[in-house]
Amino acid sequence: MPICEICSENLASDSEMKTHLLLSHLENEMGCPFCSLSGVSYDELHFHINTAHAEMSNKPSSRDSMTLRHSESTTETRAETGTETPGEQRVKTVRNRTMVNHVTGSDTTDTPRGSPCGTDTHSLDSVGSSSTHSKNTKERQGSVEDHVASKQKRLSSPFKGKLFPCPMCSLVCRNSIILQEHVELHLQEQAMSEGATSDAVPSASYADTSVGNCYECPLCYLSFPDGLSLQEHVDLHLESGAAAEPEGATSDLRLAMQLQEEEEERRKVQEAKREAEEFKKLQKQFGMDGSGGYRKQVERNMERAVSRGHMAPADFHMKRAELMESLATGVDDGRTRTTGVMQTLYDHFQREPRDTAHVWLSADPDHYSSSEGDKGWGCGYRNFQMLLSSLLKMPPYNNILHDMPIPNIPRVQALIEEAWKQGVDPSGAAHFNGRLQGTRSWVGTTEIYSLFTSISVKARVVDFHKPTGQGGTHPRLFDWVKQYFSQSATSSNGRLPPRVVQTTLPPIYLQHQGHSRSVVGVEQKRNGNLCLLLFDPGCPPSDMARLLGADTATVTATVRRMRKFQNHLKHQQYQVLTVEGLLTPEQKQRQIANSRTFRAERIP
Repeated sequence: MPICEICSENLASDSEMKTHLLLSHLENEMGCPFCSLSGVSYDELHFHINTAHAEMSNKPSSRDSMTLRHSESTTETRAETGTETPGEQRVKTVRNRTMVNHVTGSDTTDTPRGSPCGTDTHSLDSVGSSSTHSKNTKERQGSVEDHVASKQKRLSSPFKGKLFPCPMCSLVCRNSIILQEHVELHLQEQAMSEGATSDAVPSASYADTSVGNCYECPLCYLSFPDGLSLQEHVDLHLESGAAAEPEGATSDLRLAMQLQEEEEERRKVQEAKREAEEFKKLQKQFGMDGSGGYRKQVERNMERAVSRGHMAPADFHMKRAELMESLATGVDDGRTRTTGVMQTLYDHFQREPRDTAHVWLSADPDHYSSSEGDKGWGCGYRNFQMLLSSLLKMPPYNNILHDMPIPNIPRVQALIEEAWKQGVDPSGAAHFNGRLQGTRSWVGTTEIYSLFTSISVKARVVDFHKPTGQGGTHPRLFDWVKQYFSQSATSSNGRLPPRVVQTTLPPIYLQHQGHSRSVVGVEQKRNGNLCLLLFDPGCPPSDMARLLGADTATVTATVRRMRKFQNHLKHQQYQVLTVEGLLTPEQKQRQIANSRTFRAERIP
């Protein structure tokens, strides 16, 4: 005989036990009229209905008339009198069966998802009915209601954290999975309502929704029985995505702009650092880094020689005194000067005809080599000394220069600064900030042009700004130098000039990137090729002195190093400076005025 485990009452059979449990224990508890929630207080049930079933409470139906389960007596009366609605019967049937199964421990058997649309079906125990058609219909409706109740139960508790609003009602869920199941409830209830209101064959309608063609959402893979439901579902996705897109797009754009700004800032910092390093290198290269000038470099080299044992301390003090005396007078000490070189070259070409067709030599200059005080940066000053030494030996120039002594490098720097003060080449003066003394700044053709202008000597600057031959060579430069030296060698009686000619023209100041030399002649081979004869300030005095010896082989080897063919001069740009006479005071003022917009003559 069954005994109730709750109240210990003895019952006759299992059926009476079920009826006892339903009427005595379960029906008196307050529960949700829309789902299987029970065993809660009135306030908790009221909060559950307002949150999980807000859309049901707004519909004017028989469900809205039900309040709580403590008024079940009214419902039972309506059921006994036959006035209970079909929806109430379905809800009550599903609720009662769920409660009974929960108490007695008997579970319903779930049928696996076998329909194309993934519709869940559950087998329910048959409920007494007068006809087989009514029984099957109620079983299907009860199965759907049971599935709906199981999903609503998961939505019954209050939500916390991030909220997900339902697009079809006012419900707010705590995660996307619960929201998805809630939306499925809407769709299934809609399908049930359409099946319940249809007067056609119910079994056929239900079969269409569970066995017919299904439509799967391409975004969340939820299945739908018809295309209209799928379209509405996809529209909800699109609306939700459109609402969230501006914020996400703005965030991505803000992040991209931030990354771009950071990259631009890093690039600017690296570029500024690189430019600063290159500027320091250029300052050091051109002697504008404030590391001292001629005097400091000489003293530093002598101190290094003393520390290495190459110079005695007594010699250091003696040479330092001589240096101070030379700097005070402004006259070059002549330690790096080599004289008589041009006469040696003339005699050499007279003795060694071989394959030489013609040779044109400049007037007699002295060779000046770089010293310990200007090594690495003083070539421009040394070329000026060579050119000036040639002018002092020529009649029109020595008269105006009044046997001017050859100045040392600090004095040449002072002469250029005086020329700037007279107004010659203001742009060049601005480049050096108007200061050369005490620095190791390089000078070029424009600075030498300014100096000659200030002492009333007419100078000309010609720019060979690009190669004119194959392989980056400058054949125009060689032809121009030949024309310069050969113009005064034409015989008046129509006879050919001699093979070796020493002209009365000053040497040519030749400048290119990083170095400058003096052109003292041009040689033409029998095959027509030209080569320039150059005095290089980088050549030490000991090597130049070999030209003065009697050894023919040594002289030939030294002259060979002075020759420069076209393949030897392949810099991108060359500038030459020539001296072409004297300036009157009016011509000097005019040339000073023109130097404000100074431009070298360009060939070609």
